[in-house]
Amino acid sequence: MRDISDVLKRLQRIVPAGVQPKFSSAQELMDWQKEEARKHSEKLTMENRLTRIQTTFGRSGIRKRYHNCTFKNYEVRCEGQRKAFSEAKSWLNNFGSGCACFVFGGSPGTGKNHLAAAIGNALIVQQKSVLIITVADLMTEFKAGFSGGKSESKLMDEMTTLDLLVLDEVGVQMYSQYEKVILHQIIDRRTAMLKPVGILTNLNSEDLPGAIGERAFDRLKMDGGIWVTFNWQSFRHKI
Repeated sequence: MRDISDVLKRLQRIVPAGVQPKFSSAQELMDWQKEEARKHSEKLTMENRLTRIQTTFGRSGIRKRYHNCTFKNYEVRCEGQRKAFSEAKSWLNNFGSGCACFVFGGSPGTGKNHLAAAIGNALIVQQKSVLIITVADLMTEFKAGFSGGKSESKLMDEMTTLDLLVLDEVGVQMYSQYEKVILHQIIDRRTAMLKPVGILTNLNSEDLPGAIGERAFDRLKMDGGIWVTFNWQSFRHKI
């Protein structure tokens, strides 16, 4: 502290008249250094998370085809889309205030992935770690551990430290007991750590518990979790 004070005094003597020094005391300088160190540490943590995602899945957290999906370029063509847009945007605005999960349920081609990617891309700009992955791809990674791949426990740890995990194509899988156990463990651990989970599915609220298990489904509804229904006609054939 004394050395810093001496340095500041010397600098103040040579600063031209009319120039306001950035720091007026040693304490201010030390506080600034601590804040810069904190920012640097957060940046390194984020970079390490992204590196782990890239190493594990061979890509960044959001597939390339969805990199440009935002709320600004989401086309609203009916009242249902307007409501879905509003609920997704509201969920994003409340991110960090709890661990509310979301389910986007409806037919293929109705824009579930676009809004989920819009949320993910917005969070990435905020230096949050995001992974959107199909259940099939996720299970492939877990099963690879049986033949010398990354261990199941290590994968589970990575799934639970992400700021946002979105599971895509839930219900397309084989509904095996192993898959249900893995999905339940991921959802249970994440919600226990106040980490939200997003679900993209073609199933309705009556059928989803059969794909992920009743207990995991109950976890999704905790702490204000939302279900957004995408029940309009697919517009993929119009693009």
